[in-house]
Parts: sequence; C-alpha cells; structure tokens
Amino acid sequence: MDLIKLGLKEAADLLKKREISSVELTKACMDRINSRNERLNAFVTITEDKALEMAQRSDKRLKEGNARLIEGVPLGMKDLFCTEGVLTTACSHILDGFVPPYESTVSANLWKAGGVLVGKTNMDEFAMGSSNETSYYGPVRNPWDESRTCGGSSGGSAAAVADYMCMGATGSDTGGSIRQPSAFAGIVGMKPTYGRCSRYGMVAFASSLDQAGAMCRNVEDTALMLRAMSGFDPMDSTSVDMPIENYDQNLDKLTLKGLRIGLPKEYFIKELDPEVKAIVDAAVARFTKEGAEVVEVSLPHTKYAVPVYYIIAPAEATSNLARYDGMRFGLRIEGENLADTYRKSRSKGFGWEVKRRIMIGNYTLSSGYYDAYYTKAQRVRALIAKDFADAFTQCDVIFTPTTPTPAFKLGEKISDPIQMFLNDVFTTGASLAGLPGISVPAGMVGGMPVGIQILGKPFAEQHLLQVAWAHEKMTAFAALDVKAA
Repeated sequence: MDLIKLGLKEAADLLKKREISSVELTKACMDRINSRNERLNAFVTITEDKALEMAQRSDKRLKEGNARLIEGVPLGMKDLFCTEGVLTTACSHILDGFVPPYESTVSANLWKAGGVLVGKTNMDEFAMGSSNETSYYGPVRNPWDESRTCGGSSGGSAAAVADYMCMGATGSDTGGSIRQPSAFAGIVGMKPTYGRCSRYGMVAFASSLDQAGAMCRNVEDTALMLRAMSGFDPMDSTSVDMPIENYDQNLDKLTLKGLRIGLPKEYFIKELDPEVKAIVDAAVARFTKEGAEVVEVSLPHTKYAVPVYYIIAPAEATSNLARYDGMRFGLRIEGENLADTYRKSRSKGFGWEVKRRIMIGNYTLSSGYYDAYYTKAQRVRALIAKDFADAFTQCDVIFTPTTPTPAFKLGEKISDPIQMFLNDVFTTGASLAGLPGISVPAGMVGGMPVGIQILGKPFAEQHLLQVAWAHEKMTAFAALDVKAA
C-alpha cells in the first residue's frame, strides 16, 4: 500500500479499522516532505517532532476506541494560521521569530478532530499575490512542472497536497487564493461562505474578504475537512452562528435532472484560453446529458470586480498591517528615535508587493480620495453582490473557468502587476459577494491541469459539494496523479 497516496477519508477509515497506524502514515508523509520539499519549497516550517507526538496520541486514542472525525491524518497548515508554539510568519520578514502563544480556531478545530500537523505551508507574503513569488522564503514550484507557479497565495498548500506530502491542507481565500492554486495544481479547493469558518487567529489581510477553506485531492475529502474546521466562534465577530453540516455525507443524493446551471456571459472573455473554454463546455455538456438545464445569466458589474477588489483589499490591508511596527513581536531594527525605528523595521520587514498595497491603501483612504475611491468601490461591491443574487433567482449554481489559463512560468508575470491581477478575474467577484466557491480538476492543457469553478448561494456548501462530486464522478480527472521525479 502506497500510504502517501491515500485520500483523507480513506486514511481516516483505515486508521479507525487499525489497518495502519498514524505514526506509520505520518512517517511516510514526513519522508515525502524531506525528500521533495527542497525542490518544491511547499513548506517553510516542518514540524516532524510535533507531528510524531500528535500521531502517537492519535494511535493511543485509536487503540482505546476513541477515534475522532479525522483521527491521525497528517495535514498542512498555511503559514498565516497561528499555531501555538510553532513559528508563524505569514511568510513575511517582519514576523521573523514570531511563535504564537495561542491557536487559531480553524487549526484548533482540526486538532480537536484528530488532525496531525506536519508543517506550515509557504504562501505569498501576507497572502498578497497570485503566484507565491512574494514569499520571503522564495517561490513554490508546481509539482507538475517545476518551472511553473503553483499559484497563490495558498501555493504551498496546493503543492503539498498535489505532491502527496499530506492528505489535506488549509488555505485562505481573499480574492481567489484557494481556488486559483487548486486549479493550477490539479486538486480540489473550496472557499466556503464568508463567516462559515472563523477568522480568529488568522493573520489578517483584508478582514471583510478573508475566509479559511480546505484543499484536498478529491471532493469527499474536501467536504470532510471543511466539516472538521468550520463552525461558529464567539471570538470572531464575523463568524455566523449556524449549525455545522455533515458535508461529506449524502454527496450522491443530488438529482441532476432539472438542475439549473448558470453560465455568466461576462466570464467567457477573449483572454480565456480556448482549450480552457472547451474543457468547461465539455463539463457542462456532461451535466446536460444527465438532465441539467443551462441558463445564460448576466453579471453586468463583473468588469469592475478586479478594480474594486484592488481598492478595498489594500485599504483593509493598510489598517491591518499598521500593527507591525517592531515594538512587540517580529522584526525590530533600532533607529535613532521611535519614528525611525518604525520606519526601519517596516522598510526592511515588508516585501515590495506588501509595500505597494500599503501605499495604494493609504492613498485610497486619504482625505480627498476616500469618497472617490473607497466609498465608490464599496457601492460597486454591493452591485456585484446584487448581480449574483439576481442570477441565483434563475439558476441553482454557476459554472465558470477557475483561471483564464493553466499555470504560467515563474517570473513570467511578476514584473507586471496588471497581468498578475488578471489571474483573479474569475474569482474576485464571488469573494466580494461572500459566496461559496469550489474549484475541481476538469482537464489538461499543454500537460498542465486546469479547473472548473462552481459557485453557489450563501451557505449552500452542501449543495455545492454535491454538484462538485457529481462532476468528479463524470470525469476522468477525479484524482490527477503527479508524475513526480
């Protein structure tokens, strides 16, 4: 049995039957990480000793018959989730040496469910980027082609899952940072409705957009992981008090006959790779063959989604990142006085992309420009949300490409911010509206995986996962297999 290729649910079931042990499974994943991470740079902190301790405790519980939901299964944790006693930097120099004295709610929920932490995954600095090239620790390389990006900002999690380093990993999605790297890596990635997962203990980028989510190799695993990590949290004022659903159950109970699939005409743009479009068309055709109906919908304010996002997100980032001043934690560079210490610490601590967004945010929030930019962007955001609400009166789910193209070469777009921003053209709208979205593998273009994005109504994660599961069962791309060197 090739242990590293076990899915999350498959591994959990075998562990509960005691056909394998958590220590055995964790060691297999650690061996994979130790042999491959130098090439892919998926993990920035490897927690081998902690992982084996957690695995031993899981094996004890399994032996006693006290197994929890995902008891003993190895998981990766994106480096912006605070992990008690484990270095957490959001891949920024300014958080050098920061070891949180507390646990994020999402990671705490996963440990309570029995998960085992194998390490902290690489990411764009403070989640600002679409290619994982802004990380202080260097870029992540795509397991399918190491000359290409694995996407961002959750590129490390995507690479770790795709390359069999762990059975699942957390991501965070502000404007597409779970869905886009999942598409580039040939895995499943889900951003739930804003408020479904707690943001407590997540290093904040844009507070009205950030949402934790799950990244796994198939839909059922993603559903199980989301079930383990979600839930109401009184520590987070944006957390929604709704019951946790058993997302991984009843995935096969959806009747496709009469399912209304919305195709937004604004998403099939000239920049869309024709082969990517053909893959989306083929997926839709498979659903219609099973009795689903296609409805053309319009999201007329889609063209404003990227500009609105790049006004609102930097404005919120400017406020959130003001706390990093070298005084209480992280990097501190002494200056001649207090202001000089602030200036030197922040100048050395933040990377160029973070500085760019801080400057944009300060500009759009400044006196004389606040109404012209930030207030107007929030008004257009409301119109974008209304577009989706109107569309969902005509359809049950919306199908779009996840990205316009397959993964691009490292270095290809990093010097052109506009081209980089356009990677999020299909994902930012749903983030601005707070909607759930999932990217599932749909095909191959030029030897690289591409994904299809399925969007749903607020808090309709169960239905969305059922549709994604149906897609997975119809296609040969349910579990894309990296041909690792």
